[in-house]
Amino acid sequence: MANSARRDSPELPDFSMLKILARDQLIYLLEQLPGKKDLFIEADLMSPLDRIANVSTLKQHEVDKLYKVEYKPVVSTSAQLCFLIRPRIQTVKWICDVANADKAAGKFRRYKIIFTPQKFYACEAVLEEQGMFGDVTTDEWAFYLLPLDDDIISLELPEFFRDNFLAGDQRWMRTAGSALHVLHSLYGPFSKVYGIGRYSKMAYESWREQVEQGEQRARQAEIGNVFLIDRDVDFVTPLCSQVVYEGLVDDIFRIKCGCVEFSPDVTASDKSVKVMLNSQDKVFNEIRNEHFSNVFGFLSQKARNLQTAYDKRRGMDIKQMKTFVSEELKGLKQEHRLLSLHIGASESIMKKKTKQDFQELLKTEHSLLEGFEIRECISYIEEHISRQVSMIESLRLLCLLSITENGLLPKDFRSLKVQYLQSYGVDHLLTFSNLRQLGLLVEQQPGETLTVMESRVGKLVNDKTAGKLTDAFSSLAKKSNFRALSRKLNLVPKSDEEYDLRVPRDMAYIFSGAYVPLSCKLIEQVLERDGWTGLEEVTRLLNGNEFAVTGSNGAKNDAQRIILVMFLGGCTFSEIAALRFLGREKGYKFIVVTTAITNSSRLIESLLDNHV
Repeated sequence: MANSARRDSPELPDFSMLKILARDQLIYLLEQLPGKKDLFIEADLMSPLDRIANVSTLKQHEVDKLYKVEYKPVVSTSAQLCFLIRPRIQTVKWICDVANADKAAGKFRRYKIIFTPQKFYACEAVLEEQGMFGDVTTDEWAFYLLPLDDDIISLELPEFFRDNFLAGDQRWMRTAGSALHVLHSLYGPFSKVYGIGRYSKMAYESWREQVEQGEQRARQAEIGNVFLIDRDVDFVTPLCSQVVYEGLVDDIFRIKCGCVEFSPDVTASDKSVKVMLNSQDKVFNEIRNEHFSNVFGFLSQKARNLQTAYDKRRGMDIKQMKTFVSEELKGLKQEHRLLSLHIGASESIMKKKTKQDFQELLKTEHSLLEGFEIRECISYIEEHISRQVSMIESLRLLCLLSITENGLLPKDFRSLKVQYLQSYGVDHLLTFSNLRQLGLLVEQQPGETLTVMESRVGKLVNDKTAGKLTDAFSSLAKKSNFRALSRKLNLVPKSDEEYDLRVPRDMAYIFSGAYVPLSCKLIEQVLERDGWTGLEEVTRLLNGNEFAVTGSNGAKNDAQRIILVMFLGGCTFSEIAALRFLGREKGYKFIVVTTAITNSSRLIESLLDNHV
């Protein structure tokens, strides 16, 4: 990576405390139901639970059998049933059906529901409606934060994005505020809090409310500054193809809760292998942030070094051999296993991603980001749709075209929409409605642009009223203003000079030097300026909602250079790689807290409505 990296980066706080607190609270809740019990776990909680408390821990606390919630009659014979679930009405209704079926069959059992991360009034209302309020005890497991790595913490709430940004359902805002509150209590107080976006503001206000209600303890801060950012501030970055190693592994194999399952073609055996991807994996840690073009060179060098280490044993005497076997051999074997897995994964990625098709795809994306050859890009997307290459990919390209061009011309919009529906089915009409609502796929409106109207309104009324009217306009039509933002923040580097991906000069390396992620550029600019001063035009183009608040000054110098960035609505591995690069360049350490890890496929899939 970059040779100019600063060497004085501060040490990161130890987040293992978050796991210990979550495990202890879960054990306490299980012990509230004394005696043997069967535990039913919701499917999307199984992976996070495995990172907190494994099966043997649960068995030690009288959990007899484990079941996955499957919305069908239960086969358990236990007298006590415990349900560990997300606060979802559908699941609560199923639990009521189970209890009612037991009643009808004359079975007497005890039922306990543990909601995580919190229980909602709507779920309790369902219990009351079904006449179960007295028969079922409820509790909440405040499991807000799961550390996936030394510098990545996830709320594991993928539904946050759709619920908030599409449905306008703000029930998760208190959860986001509580997550901040936990971090503030353990690793704060924070010196400064910056943010941009409507939900960031809400999360900040929810957190402040909780701080004011709780007791304050003076302590040495381990995290200095906090930056909150909404996903809809920057949709372009998650819609771009990822080309750093960790991002590609996520795109192709799907990293779930920090763990990936490599298929038999990667493992060169007849079975799949699950691998934890974090900084403990020495091979992965060195290539995770690298552009994919550098990965093979690194892996082959690593293989040579490993061979040299193995060859050392030749010519050893008995004593040296004994030392080698007890101290080095185990580590070398582990490294060898991981190296062969990552070489297998890289070969699999190569087969899928270095074909002519992928190069064409990247060229089209780069043209869209630069605003060149748009007609050729539209032709490429039309061909992509007609060949039915991928339903999700076609939608992703349409959204990228719309955002970078500030909406499609009406004739292009209608033509592309008709082609898509003919190719993939008319049941995607609702999906188009969702994408329009979010401003991801819209047609340009004829006549005046909103910005011209706003500037005229601004001359007629005072600033405060103009601001309110601007808010009203922006909510009527979510505009991306990508071109203007790109010019102001220099997001697309000049393409006339060669970009050396082995020695990156800026964060654009994560997209082959074609584009600096807007989200990360904003963070860099705000930290440089110590606030939003001088970025007024940028925040106006982003529809405002920016804030900067100075808190306590209890942070020591090192802590001031530890920045917690919270993404509301998801964050990609490419953005994490860019922030790590920025941290190395500027002497910061970034901790990324996100509602969930996302990528282009997950983002588009969460907006699909094709089950008519």
